[in-house]
Amino acid sequence: MTHLVSREHVEVDGAQLSYLAAGDPQARPLLLLHGTFWSRVWQPVLPALGEAARCLALDLPGFGASGGELDVEHATVPALADTVLAAADALGVAEFDLAGHDIGGGIAQHVAATSGRVRRLVLMNSVMFDSWPVPAVERFRDPQVRAATTVEDLLTARAASTRGSVARELGEEELADYLTPWRDAARVRSWTALAAAADPRYTMDLVPALQEAALPTRLVWGRDDDFQKIDFARRYVEQIPGSDLVEVDGKHIPTEDSPAAVAEAMLEHLTD
Repeated sequence: MTHLVSREHVEVDGAQLSYLAAGDPQARPLLLLHGTFWSRVWQPVLPALGEAARCLALDLPGFGASGGELDVEHATVPALADTVLAAADALGVAEFDLAGHDIGGGIAQHVAATSGRVRRLVLMNSVMFDSWPVPAVERFRDPQVRAATTVEDLLTARAASTRGSVARELGEEELADYLTPWRDAARVRSWTALAAAADPRYTMDLVPALQEAALPTRLVWGRDDDFQKIDFARRYVEQIPGSDLVEVDGKHIPTEDSPAAVAEAMLEHLTD
């Protein structure tokens, strides 16, 4: 049975947050977090993951189809981890499995290390240690750069980044779908705030707690990622007990390049 994917909404701190849902509502919950993209990165694997889990792929405030707008103060890893936990509360989810992509993986590490609510963790081409920010993101720490960034500027940059994140050639409709959120000025400001809040200390500071927790963690990695290098994944597995790595074909968004392999690796980890 293939589980349909639907878009739902939940109110969190006065904002309507959007999420993609799949799977039996009575199944064990799996929260999925995006990074500099949005919940669209999880869409290719949600029908398969829905075979075993209640999938909830959240859009952060000011991202994807969610309302609200992020400023730099509320776009840090700890602040967004609080937002994720508030969303889990609003969804009636106490304990859950958690997956994170890109900086969403950094947020997921924070939630896993500090909340006591995560059963199993999946990190996909994730920010970790001092892998963040990359130079293209770091420049947004400058308030003048953020203020000068237009909708067209970010659309152009996100188009290039999306193409560079997928090994196969995206069709015009696929690319347009990925770019949809950044046709809105508030979402442009939210994206630049997330970029400005990038700081490696947030993930570096988590290492001792992650080592102590030794949470069952699977890293699923597109081995040809130019943004989050696979060497960071190998370092994580060496340093964090309870973790392992599955390499798949693809780049920064392996759900687009190898959806079946990504789903299989995740399901094996989450259901054993």
